[in-house]
Amino acid sequence: MKIEHVFKNNENWIKDKLKVDADFFNKMGKGQNPEMLYIGCSDSRVTAEEVMGLGPGEVFVHRNIANMVISVDLNVMSVVEYAIQHLKVNHVVVCGHYGCGGVMAAMQSADLGLLNPWLRNIRDVYRLHKKELDAIADEHKRYERLIELNVQEQCVNLIKTAAVQKAYRERNLKVYGWVFDIHSGELIDLKIDFEKILSNIMEIYHLD
Repeated sequence: MKIEHVFKNNENWIKDKLKVDADFFNKMGKGQNPEMLYIGCSDSRVTAEEVMGLGPGEVFVHRNIANMVISVDLNVMSVVEYAIQHLKVNHVVVCGHYGCGGVMAAMQSADLGLLNPWLRNIRDVYRLHKKELDAIADEHKRYERLIELNVQEQCVNLIKTAAVQKAYRERNLKVYGWVFDIHSGELIDLKIDFEKILSNIMEIYHLD
């Protein structure tokens, strides 16, 4: 890929948009009103809007290595707060994907330098679900199950936040866990039981 190709692609993209709607960019300049916050992986193969068939202005997106929601990460917490409190999204999605390099790295015992503290959060997911994961003999299936469980635990981390709890009480906001299958292109709903998780953790994590 040559950088100059990016600018040529941009010119073509502008032309294509204006052919369909001559007022496209004027509309886009008036602001955004997305219904969904999507928290996904930085993997270059997983493009949020394209995977969901959505366009500009329809989804607020945050991406990081292995789609993590870590309470001390000011980046993701700022995105969550802004999307829920100011943009008033009603759907928050954590979307992992099969073939995730971050989860694969967390399954190794290698020292990865600066990545270590980040990957430790995924290793904590393994520790929480060690009995189930260790019972899976096939290493690839174990890897894919950890990807799913990591999505689940990041949903739990979202449900622990004051912003999510408040929006649930005020306007019935929901949290969803998905996995993107890079081998088929399919989005898989893990059917996270939002209400059950919320009920189970409220004794400890309830925030007025």
